[in-house]
Amino acid sequence: MFTPKWKKDAKLLAKGALKFIHYKRDLLKPERVDEISSRRQDVLAAIQAGDRSQFDEASKQLRAVCENALPHEKPLTWLEENVEVMFVAIVIALGLRAYYLQPFRIPTGSMMPTLNGIIGKKAPEATWPSLPVRLEQQVLRGRSYVKIINDRERQVRFLNNGRPDLADYQWLHFFSRSLLGFTNSEPLMLPAPVTQMMEIGLAEALQAARANNYILKKGVVLCEGYIDSGDLVLVDKFSYHFRAPRRGEVFVFDTIDIRAIKEQSGSSEPGSHYIKRLCGVPGDALSVSSPCLLNHGKIVQEPGIQRVIQAQGLYAMNPNGYGLALAYPPRPTPRLSKPDDVLELADHAPLGQREYAALGDNTGNSLDSRYWGSVKEFNLVGPALISLWPFVTGTHLEIGAADFFAGHWGVIH
Repeated sequence: MFTPKWKKDAKLLAKGALKFIHYKRDLLKPERVDEISSRRQDVLAAIQAGDRSQFDEASKQLRAVCENALPHEKPLTWLEENVEVMFVAIVIALGLRAYYLQPFRIPTGSMMPTLNGIIGKKAPEATWPSLPVRLEQQVLRGRSYVKIINDRERQVRFLNNGRPDLADYQWLHFFSRSLLGFTNSEPLMLPAPVTQMMEIGLAEALQAARANNYILKKGVVLCEGYIDSGDLVLVDKFSYHFRAPRRGEVFVFDTIDIRAIKEQSGSSEPGSHYIKRLCGVPGDALSVSSPCLLNHGKIVQEPGIQRVIQAQGLYAMNPNGYGLALAYPPRPTPRLSKPDDVLELADHAPLGQREYAALGDNTGNSLDSRYWGSVKEFNLVGPALISLWPFVTGTHLEIGAADFFAGHWGVIH
C-alpha cells in the first residue's frame, strides 16, 4: 500500500507490453518484438532503480514502439460493421439451434387442442374482413387470406397411382408449402401443405381438371380462403442429455429409421420431425381400453394424459379419449388395434435403443405409436418448452352448445 503510484503504473505497463507481444506475435516482425522487449526492460530497470524521470522517458518510448508496431488498419465502413455484427449473430443463432434450442412448426392437427397445426378454411373473398383487420390477424394469430387464380392453361401431371403430382414442400427448410406438377410448365408453389390446400378449394379445381382431360383452364380459382399458421414452438435440445424423458410431457423426435411410419402413412417419405405427447417410457407396457390409456393394466395418471382421458373443456373435441388404432388394408396391422394388444417398450437395450411411445392428444386424428410402434432413444430431440407464435393462437371450436377459443401462447403443458 506504500508503493508509489508511478511504480504501480510502471508494473502494469510492463505487464501489458508482455501481453501485447504474446497476443500479436504472429503479426509482429522479429525486429519489432526485440525492440518492444528492449524498451520493456528499460521500464523494469527504472522500477529497479526507483528513478521516476527514467521511467517517464522509458514509458514514452515503450508506448510509441507498441503503437507503431503494427500497420494501421483502415476503419470499417458502416456496411462492413453491420455485416460483421450480422455474421456473428447468425453464428450464435446457429450454435444455439444446433445444441440448445430449436424452433419447430406444428404441421398437423394431431396435438389439438394442446397445440394447433396448420389449418385451412374455405372462405369467399367477399366475406373477408377489411385490410387492417387482416393485417392484425396476420401479426397476432398467423392468419393469412389467400386467393390464387390460374393465370394460364396448364395440364396437371398425374402419377401412376392416379393421383395428381402434388406433394408437401418445405420452403427454406421452414415454411410449409406444396408443389403441384404439370406436364407443360414448371411446378406451381402453393401457400400451404397439401391437406390445407385441398380444404380451401384445390380439391374442386383438380376434380374439374380430371373431367377436362386433366387441364386447368385459365381463370380457374385454385384456392380461396384463409390459412391459420401452425403453432411455432421452441424445443429444448439440451435437457435430455442430463435427465430422462418424462411420461406426460410434449416432445419432438425425428423419424430416422422408423420405417413403420412410412408404411403406415402411405407417403413416399416420412416427415423429418414429429411432435407428440410422450405416453410411454422404457419398461412400460401400454394398452388401450377406451377412453383410457393403460400401463401394465393401470390407468396412466400424468396430467396431460388425464386431460385427454377425461375429455373435459377443450378436450371434449375428442370425447372418446384414447381409442384403438384402425386398420387400413393393405397397410400393416397397427400395434394397438385390439383391446388385448400390448405395446411393450424395451428398457434393457443397447445404447440409444431404449424405447418410448408417442401419442397425439387428438387421438382420433393422429398417426402415432398405436400404429407404428415405439420411438428409439436416439430419435429423441427434446421436450417442447414454449409456444412462441402466433400470440393469439388457437382455433374456434364448437363443442356441443358451447364455443371455445383455444389459446396456446406461453409454456407448453
